[in-house]
Amino acid sequence: MVTMNVPVLADILGFIALIGYIFTLLPTILRIVFPRTKQTGIPKLLLKQRRLIGIMAFFLSLAHGYLLVRKRNIDFFDLKTYWIYSQGVSTFIILTLLTLTSNDWSIKKLKKNWKQLHQLTYVAMFLLIWHIWDKMSGHWTYLTPIGIVGITGITVLFLIRLWIEAQDKQQKIKGKELQAKKQAEGTF
Repeated sequence: MVTMNVPVLADILGFIALIGYIFTLLPTILRIVFPRTKQTGIPKLLLKQRRLIGIMAFFLSLAHGYLLVRKRNIDFFDLKTYWIYSQGVSTFIILTLLTLTSNDWSIKKLKKNWKQLHQLTYVAMFLLIWHIWDKMSGHWTYLTPIGIVGITGITVLFLIRLWIEAQDKQQKIKGKELQAKKQAEGTF
């Protein structure tokens, strides 16, 4: 018989942070993978609130990490700690960088680099799958499968988005090549 543990507050905060993080990824994915969702206004609403949702997700993940550090009495001077919690620490560092630069001043100062920095969110997405699977294996709560399905689902949709964008880019290149060929032949 499979038994599930009751989630502690740290797990609940981590789960809510994960849901918030997923909501920050949705606007672009919905717009590209499910273009008809534009008509609903949901991607636009999520896009307008993305910064706030992301910052809230960061603070929830901060609380999640703080409670777990206190509960487990983690020794930060032991290098094994960093290996054991590498995916959580790495994800937290990425979320910290994204949160600190989620303001108009950073966008103006970093310019193109801001967008490149915020591409780290996709690295965090993959790290979160590993983090949840690794840390919850053997003691799942009823939130664990929901979290795994949520982050895996958004990751699959992200990969579909990349594939669609690559197809669109390839079609544009072919269209330009065809147009250049017609111009060169003088049949345009």
